[in-house]
Amino acid sequence: MKQLTTDEKYMRQCLKLAKRGLGKVSPNPLVGCVVLNKYGKIVSKGYHKKYGENHAERDALLKLQNNEAEGGTLYVNLEPCSHYGKTPPCVDLIIEHKIAKVVFAMRDVNPKVDGVSKLESAGIEVVEGVLEEEARFLNRIFLKNMTQKMPYVVLKTATTMDGKIATEAGDSKWITSDSARKEVYKMRKEFDCILTSSNTIIADNPTMKHKFKCILDKDSRISPDSEIFKQGKIYIANKENTILKNDKLDLEDVLKNLYKQGIYSVFVECGGNLGGAFLKEGLVDEIYQFIAPKILNDNTGLSCFNGDKINFISDSINLEIYETKIITPDLLIKSFVKRNSKFYF
Repeated sequence: MKQLTTDEKYMRQCLKLAKRGLGKVSPNPLVGCVVLNKYGKIVSKGYHKKYGENHAERDALLKLQNNEAEGGTLYVNLEPCSHYGKTPPCVDLIIEHKIAKVVFAMRDVNPKVDGVSKLESAGIEVVEGVLEEEARFLNRIFLKNMTQKMPYVVLKTATTMDGKIATEAGDSKWITSDSARKEVYKMRKEFDCILTSSNTIIADNPTMKHKFKCILDKDSRISPDSEIFKQGKIYIANKENTILKNDKLDLEDVLKNLYKQGIYSVFVECGGNLGGAFLKEGLVDEIYQFIAPKILNDNTGLSCFNGDKINFISDSINLEIYETKIITPDLLIKSFVKRNSKFYF
């Protein structure tokens, strides 16, 4: 195993701290900070805890007293901000505390930010690019939001080993275990919105507890008495508020409408037709697939993706697996959808 450099060791701590803000800082990025004094001893740590509250650098530096960090080094996984937003610029506070060196992982893609120039103008040494790929991976949602002005989309499915989500009659309870379902409950909290279809609501009548839910219901078929209406804010995408494409809701337009409402990440839970349509339209960034140790052994069963007809394996949608996890007795596979260009990180 590769030995970590000193900079990598402290940057790894920043990334670990940053993850504490998962599900709480959107639309801001996840950021952690570690401050060392001139003798190389950690004197403070911080992270961005909640949208509208102090950034990681400010959280760490405001804990200090008596110029403890003067001549020291500040580590942070994102270029410090140089503009006024919900809070004042972090670079001003870094300069005020007489930090000698700032080490960060990645540049901020927000065009308003140019922390490097301001730090260097103040005579502070700047080192960038430490664990950059890991930092970009952590903030892939933020990167897509900033560069594409679209929500980051994760599609979740739960299948048998032969890729089925239900029998031909629609029976699907339960393919995966209670442990897998509890994992899904935790996943939902990391996203701004859960998206599903009227078909899923009519077939399963789920509650899907979350602060914001989007239902695709072109013809307004679902009953107002459905369980999903009992909790959280609901946005119903129908033919009155969404562009139609081939007499179906334009999924890209739905996502753009959600983005305008401050929805920056979407967790899609649906059947094979809608899941396949999202994939065909190139709108999925990641897939979370739970696989149960079961085989339906019936070609009439419902497939997890059913959005296209292809003749050649070379026309398949290619994925890159980045995590596998056993959630006994099931398997969870997390993967990116490959595109011609690099991923958003």
